[in-house]
Amino acid sequence: MTGFFISYNSADKIWAEWIAWQLEEAGYSTIFQAWDFRPGHNFPLQMDKASQEAERIVIVLSHDFLDSSFTPPEWAVFFKKDPTGEKGLIVPVRVQKCELGGLLSTISRIDLIGLDEEAAKKALLDGVKFERAKPLTPPGFPGFRSVTEKPRFPGALPPVWNVPFNRNPNFTGRESLLADLRAALTSGLPVALHGLGGMGKTQIANQYSYHHMADYQVVWWIRSEESAILASDYADLASDLDLPKIDDQRKIIKAVRRCLGQNKDWLLIFDNAEKPADISDYLPQGGRGHVIVTSRDSTDWGSMATALEVKKFDRAESIEFLHKRTKQEDEDATGALAEELDGLPLALEQAGAYILAKGITLDDYLELFQTRRKELWKDEKPPTDYRDKVDTTWNLAMDQVKEEVPEGVDLLNLCAFLAPDDIPRSLFCEGNEHLVKSLTDTLTVNRAVDALRRYSLIDASYESLSVHKLVQAVTRDRLSDEERKGWAETAILLVNGAFPQKSQDFRTWDVCSVLLPHAIAAAVHAERLEAAQKETQHLLNKVGLYLCSRAEFREAEALLKQALTIAENVFGSEHNEVAATINNLGRVLQDMGNLDGAKKCYERALEINEAIYGLSHPQVAKIVNNFGLVLRDQGELDGARKCYERALKIDEATYGSEHSEVAVVVNNLGGVLYAMGNLDGAKKCFERAIDIDEEILGLYHPDMATRINNLGMVLLDMDDILNAKKHIDRALEINEKVLGPDHPNTAKTINNLGKVLQRMGNLKDAKKCYERALKIDEKVLGPDHPDVAIRFNNLGLILKYQGNLKGAKKCYKRALKILQEQFGDDHPSTKIVRKNLKALGR
Repeated sequence: MTGFFISYNSADKIWAEWIAWQLEEAGYSTIFQAWDFRPGHNFPLQMDKASQEAERIVIVLSHDFLDSSFTPPEWAVFFKKDPTGEKGLIVPVRVQKCELGGLLSTISRIDLIGLDEEAAKKALLDGVKFERAKPLTPPGFPGFRSVTEKPRFPGALPPVWNVPFNRNPNFTGRESLLADLRAALTSGLPVALHGLGGMGKTQIANQYSYHHMADYQVVWWIRSEESAILASDYADLASDLDLPKIDDQRKIIKAVRRCLGQNKDWLLIFDNAEKPADISDYLPQGGRGHVIVTSRDSTDWGSMATALEVKKFDRAESIEFLHKRTKQEDEDATGALAEELDGLPLALEQAGAYILAKGITLDDYLELFQTRRKELWKDEKPPTDYRDKVDTTWNLAMDQVKEEVPEGVDLLNLCAFLAPDDIPRSLFCEGNEHLVKSLTDTLTVNRAVDALRRYSLIDASYESLSVHKLVQAVTRDRLSDEERKGWAETAILLVNGAFPQKSQDFRTWDVCSVLLPHAIAAAVHAERLEAAQKETQHLLNKVGLYLCSRAEFREAEALLKQALTIAENVFGSEHNEVAATINNLGRVLQDMGNLDGAKKCYERALEINEAIYGLSHPQVAKIVNNFGLVLRDQGELDGARKCYERALKIDEATYGSEHSEVAVVVNNLGGVLYAMGNLDGAKKCFERAIDIDEEILGLYHPDMATRINNLGMVLLDMDDILNAKKHIDRALEINEKVLGPDHPNTAKTINNLGKVLQRMGNLKDAKKCYERALKIDEKVLGPDHPDVAIRFNNLGLILKYQGNLKGAKKCYKRALKILQEQFGDDHPSTKIVRKNLKALGR
């Protein structure tokens, strides 16, 4: 019997051919008129034969199909065989809007209207399945939760909104620029607002978001100067879109991007991006939304966006702004001050705030400004750029803050060494031992915040503070070298004290995400000024482990190398802190597939710790355990087993038999016993590790998923296939829930589910698992990672069993090339793939 007969009208031949091709690619057989009814054959007899031989019929629904007198007899044969539809013999596929009547209206259909190719393929293949169509991964939210049947109340914010600034009641001018911005956005391209700092790029983006908020269901602000912070802000959108809750950042970014690409009425604002490459992976493909970028860089944006330059206010705009901000109408004084401040929006804002706060006239302020400016630069040549305007207005404002609330000066000095946006007010809490004495009282801090905000030196909300980057720069510039070093040290101590010690634990990730930009900013300043180097090293270590756990391996590697350099400079090359950092760097390199680099790290760290602690210390055991992991991955199984046995002996003597550290080593010992063919020993190890971890970690933890997955693979090799699948399914559920469906650990579990399905004879779904695991690993780990080679090998096996020898050969060759480059010709994995390739006999 043949799988499907494709029934269609000649007007829909292109659709019919695409459908037939997809079905055959998925392993089904088809009878397709254009391919199978050759010249010279009897057409009516061919049609009759096809209707008798095919098990099911796909009917390609359109106006032409329904209007044709030739198509009804084709599907009527199958309706007679299955009048109730219980067998699912008739599969209607609608490719054009058309109203169904009669018998066809009673049959459930597959709808391809309006879908892109990937979505249409999925809908088709899911629709022809007999089995329940539950997906392997959590479905993405199909639309924005904010869509309602009734219109939004005029003036109400969009349901999804995180713009960090209030609407500026003093926003002035820029009408032409805002009009150009709107026109460019509606043309479909992103828009890059570029210009020097202090020109008001962010204010224009902020004004646009409020002015056009009725046009959007989603408005999302993304801090874009640092790649890790950009990724974090972008990923935070997932929960507001009601996407499935997961914690793998790469997966979340992909899900958000896909969701936006399938929807409309959204606005993304990438604030302070440096270059197009930094945001290109975050721009949704498709969808009907808008993107605004603010950047100081004027180059390169034309390749991906409409570039609009933000310049200084002209004289008329400057005068209008001062009138509105100060509520004063003195034309001469306003014109003179506008001229003096040279149209710089930030300087004009600080001047206006000062005038309003002090209740002085425009003339008074102009005199103060000119006098102070002369004082500031009397012994130097005044700067030729616009920054001296901010410098002068800053000094005038700070004089008043110092007079009203002296602690405000300390607060601004501290904020100048953190990231500019979203500084958590919780950092400045009573009892924080790292705060300077002047900021340890909450009421005093609140008064300082109010004073700084009144003079437009900061922006503040109930939860956080923000400072303009130019204000931060001027603040740092006005400090002495010694003061700069002191405040950089305070910032590091503050953030390091708040950053979770166990940053690799997913339960701390929410806190880590908030503190990440401030950790990076504080570390940059501290390292440049050589301040608090020990604490800087500790902080970079924690941030590196956090990013590694989030599968941000390249960023983690860079920060851990930075931490290592500091540790060696501060502690010397043979210190335990150096060993700990080298060990962590080894973990990252191992995850990236650089086994030789990881092995060298572990060897050096082990040598240092053995010299410090002796041979039987738990710190030594940790590195011995990691060293065993590398040996296992390199195929040195006996050496790996000896490492685990040594580490286990140390840990059991130190912690007892029921400790989480013991579970880690027992699980790894089970892994090497499994690789050596000792299934009974491996099973006992995995069961013991599960028993320990279930009590300590609970049911939903990534380590639990690893143990359960490993036990499932042993059960599979013991031919207990049903129990194996039960364990693998449970491990996959945990990983997808905690780490997300695009994490490398999830990919490993999906790969193993493919092995189970393969043993069950379900080659089609096994192939899907291998393809999905391959796609994850290529994206996260890179195209030349050893795990990618394993996925290609497994996919090759499936293609071989399905008779696609050409495809199998291609997969084996790719896998072999990777393994030879990574491990050499004598590695067990290399030998397995070479054997598989040779078995093809071609």
